[in-house]
Amino acid sequence: MDDTRKQQLKTIIISILVLIGIGVTIDLAYIYFQANFNDHALPSFCSVNEFIDCDGVARTVESQFLGIPLAYWGLFLYLFMGVMLMVDWLKKAPFLKFMEVFKNKFHYIAALGLISFVISMILFAISYFEIKKLCVMCLVTYCLNLLIGLVAASGLEGNFIGAIKQSWQDFVEALKPIPYRVAFIVVMILSGGFFYWTFSSAKFSPALKNYRAFGEFVKLKTNIYAVKGNVLGSNDKDAVVLEVYSDYMCPICYTCNIMVHKVVREFKNVRVEHHNMPLDKACNKYMQGDFHIGSCVTAKYGLAAEKQGKFWEVESILFEKSPSTENAVINVLKDSGIELDYDKLIKDANSKEITDKINKDIDFAFSKGMVGTPSLKIKDDFQMGVKPYPQLKEWLIENGAKPKHLFF
Repeated sequence: MDDTRKQQLKTIIISILVLIGIGVTIDLAYIYFQANFNDHALPSFCSVNEFIDCDGVARTVESQFLGIPLAYWGLFLYLFMGVMLMVDWLKKAPFLKFMEVFKNKFHYIAALGLISFVISMILFAISYFEIKKLCVMCLVTYCLNLLIGLVAASGLEGNFIGAIKQSWQDFVEALKPIPYRVAFIVVMILSGGFFYWTFSSAKFSPALKNYRAFGEFVKLKTNIYAVKGNVLGSNDKDAVVLEVYSDYMCPICYTCNIMVHKVVREFKNVRVEHHNMPLDKACNKYMQGDFHIGSCVTAKYGLAAEKQGKFWEVESILFEKSPSTENAVINVLKDSGIELDYDKLIKDANSKEITDKINKDIDFAFSKGMVGTPSLKIKDDFQMGVKPYPQLKEWLIENGAKPKHLFF
């Protein structure tokens, strides 16, 4: 096979891989949007269980870089590779003459493929060891990056090392003409300004925004402020009551739970009261599809533990471990060392009294428009979603809460 045919074959193979990459990253971008901006979105096809969970990965702060979702970075990468494949035709156009600086397209694609694969392996390690969830579609892009790099590097002198050296030499050479150097500096300044805005505003990354607002609490693997018994805060009849409507399978509810445990330590006259609003159609008649599967079961056992004076300690365990079946709940509670009468616990959990209580909380919440979790209530003031900690304290003070430091 002559050199021209080899180049054509490489172009065809890389074009196919790039098109697949564009399709996969568009799908990942859609999954990211649904997971982060649509409160009523159903689980995506690649959210199979607690470990294989594309949606769960998309909701983490690690799913972005400089405030931009990684899916968008991947899409840009594949589009740029596609442009490189067509650069020989594009630079013939008068208004695209500047593209003449791209002289060795396969070297650039090979270098980008290698660099992106190395980054992919770092992301894989973070996903596996830190997040403890895997995104199957992300794994597809990791493989594509390697394949593109291997195909592009084949036949190049020095393979990947040669590709990187040549890419760097071409970059330095391209900046020698003053107009191109000035244009590059302008592009870098504009890009820097754009990235500063995306990172500081976190407009495209709710997880990053939440991390900044709730980072102290998100980092905690256990509730270090957890209390025992059925009362969280002041038992005084005149206490400011903060009512929390939550779901044990809701990640931000876990954070909210730690926040409210801490906040009662800082006020003399605040009490937190928990209400169940499981977003699970097994007990929530307002849910049209599967969402937080298993949250009805955990809600029942939380209330059953209340009958034995162990509500808040059990509540914290249920948030931390997120068991989704009755057997899993029992095993988690037994492993926790909490002393409970399990025969009574199971009987109470499956009683009509507790079912009716959960239904009453759900009906009330939905009648007030609190259709997401967590939802907070002080007197007649409702709040969908959890407030950043400083704002939560301000809200309590506005409603009569007294910080402990004001008392002597």
